[in-house]
Order: sequence, then structure tokens, then C-alpha cells
Amino acid sequence: MKSNFFIPLFVLSLILAACASGPENVSEDITPLELVQRAQEATDRNRYGTALQYYEIILDKFSYNLEMIFTAKYEIAFIHYKQRKYDLARSEFIDLLAQYDTPDEELLPAQFKRLSTIVLEQIDEKTKGKKKSG
Repeated sequence: MKSNFFIPLFVLSLILAACASGPENVSEDITPLELVQRAQEATDRNRYGTALQYYEIILDKFSYNLEMIFTAKYEIAFIHYKQRKYDLARSEFIDLLAQYDTPDEELLPAQFKRLSTIVLEQIDEKTKGKKKSG
């Protein structure tokens, strides 16, 4: 009787472990572009947790590279948008846009300012009915 209980439990634990796995060991000499590529591939397969982990590695390892930092921050917010975590995504896009309100704005990658503004408008459209009824 006990074995009948433990076999399905064991199988379930294996399935959950496979789903929860993140990126494989990442080489120390991996470039930020390679990390972005891997994150995009994970996103394309709806493996958002893995993609988020790759972007977090970029934030940790390449804090000196503004282009990659802004890429990672935008993509993290966009993944949350795709997951319909609108409040979180809105907050992340607003935080990203706030970084453009500095005298050094011209040094920052301009595309993420425009893209973030567009997605924020989409979030507002999607949540407009919820705000009125809530």
C-alpha cells in the first residue's frame, strides 16, 4: 500500500524539479549577448523563469554595461507583462523610465524609453476596465 503512494509522489517530484530548473551552469566567460540570446530562446519556449534568471545574471555580472542593463530590465518587465502581472510590469516600466529623467539621458539606450512607454499604454488599456469596477 505504501509503495502505491510513493511512486506517484516520486514521479510528481521529478516533474516539478524538471519544470523548476533554471539555466544550466553558465560559463564564467559567457558574453552578455549570449545571455540575451539564451533568455530570448527560453522566452520563445515560454520558459519565463529561466529567461528571468538569465536576465538577472546580466544585471549581476554586467552592471557596467548600460545597454545590457537596460535590455535586461526592459525584458524582465516585458516578461511580467506577458505573464499578465500588470501591476509588477507597470512598476518595473515606470522605474525604467525614471532612469531617463536625468541629465545623462542621451547616454542611455533610447529604444527602451519608447518601448516602455508603448507597453505602459497597453497595460493601461488592459487594466482600464478593472480599475473602474474595482
